[in-house]
Amino acid sequence: MNILQKLFTAARGAATEVGETIVDNQALRILDQEIRDADVELRKAKDALTEIMAKRKLGANKVNDLRNTIKRYENNAMQALNQGNEALATEVAERIAQMEADLATEEALVNDFQQSEQNLRNTIAKTEGHIKRLKQQVQTVKATEAVQKAQASVAARHSGANSSMQGALGSLERIRQRQTEQAARFEAAEELDTMEGENDLDAKLAAAGIGSSAGGGDVLARLKARQTA
Repeated sequence: MNILQKLFTAARGAATEVGETIVDNQALRILDQEIRDADVELRKAKDALTEIMAKRKLGANKVNDLRNTIKRYENNAMQALNQGNEALATEVAERIAQMEADLATEEALVNDFQQSEQNLRNTIAKTEGHIKRLKQQVQTVKATEAVQKAQASVAARHSGANSSMQGALGSLERIRQRQTEQAARFEAAEELDTMEGENDLDAKLAAAGIGSSAGGGDVLARLKARQTA
């Protein structure tokens, strides 16, 4: 294969891929249109079935009428023969023969209508089943497509906002750290206030001679008194 043939083949492959991509992108729309077209054809088939059924019923009624008329003429021919009127019986017989030919034609038409009706019923039933399955498949595909689009949207947003999210999490951690440090400062300030209050109180007690620690002289006197005892 020379270079031109390879390029031509590659171009054909690219064109095919583009066409397939276009078809895939429009797949649901194409399927919806095909279903609508199938529904239209199905309605036409049902209309045709209605016409065939009507003609079959009319033909069946005509067959019954011909059979009843033939029986009546047969009785008339018998009566003419019983009366010895063979000429009249012959005329009636000729009428019966014509009516029997008409009857055979009508019976054949009725049989054709019955066969066509049955075939069309079968076709309609199969088509309805096919359309029903196709609609179910389309609904499933649409549901799956919607879910996947939602997943893709979430994934895209998560991917695109990942750095922002990480930055926000970092900011949140820094805020928590500042709050922890602030709480520690508050606790330290309270401890300092408490210590200062205690120091002030000790000073006041010492000035009043209350609770002050004993001096060396006091301790020596206490020990001498214990020695004497």
